[in-house]
Amino acid sequence: MNVAIVKYNAGNIYSVVNALKRLGIEPMLTDDAEQLMKADRVLFPGQGHAGEAMEYLKARRLDEVIRNLRQPVFGICVGQQLLCRHSEEGDVDCIGIFDAEVKRFQPTRHEEKVPCMGWNKLYDTKSPLMQGIEGEYVYFVHSYYVPVCKETIATADYILPYSASMHKDNFYTCQFHPEKSGRVGEQIIKNFLAI
Repeated sequence: MNVAIVKYNAGNIYSVVNALKRLGIEPMLTDDAEQLMKADRVLFPGQGHAGEAMEYLKARRLDEVIRNLRQPVFGICVGQQLLCRHSEEGDVDCIGIFDAEVKRFQPTRHEEKVPCMGWNKLYDTKSPLMQGIEGEYVYFVHSYYVPVCKETIATADYILPYSASMHKDNFYTCQFHPEKSGRVGEQIIKNFLAI
C-alpha cells in the first residue's frame, strides 16, 4: 500500500512515520502534489500553530491539493483542526472540509488547565475508523478543540464535550494522537488503512 504523509510546517510528523513502520508500512513524507494525489492513503498529522501551518500550506498550494484528494485522508491533531473552516488560533481560514470553527478551551475552574494534556476516554463512537474503540482511552495534547457537530464520530470531555474524531466523505480525523495511544491508537491506524 502506498501511504503518503503530508510534509509541512508542523511538528510530531516523525512519530506518525514510526507508527506506520511498526505496522510494516514504509510511508512517503512529501509535499509534492502529484505524489499526494497518487497515494492510496494520505495522513495529515502535526502539532503547531494553525496560522503558521496554513501560511505554509497556502504558499505551496497544498491546501487546494488536500481539499481535492479523493482517497481516504486522515487528519491528526492540528491536521483535524486545519481541515475545518476556521480556527481561532491565528484567526485563520483553514481548508474547509468540515464546516466547523476551531475554538480555544476556556477554563471555568482553577483545576482546568490549558493545554489539555493526557489520557481521555472516547464515547459515542461510530464509523469504520472507530470500530472496536468505544470507551477506550487515548492520548491528547491540545489547547484548541472542534465543537461536537454532525460529523463527530467520537466524543471526549474536557471542560465541555468536543469532537475527538470526525468523518466526512473520504476525510477522517482524530484530535488525539493515535501514534502515542498504544494498542488502541494502533488499532485506529489499522482501521484507517483498512477503509
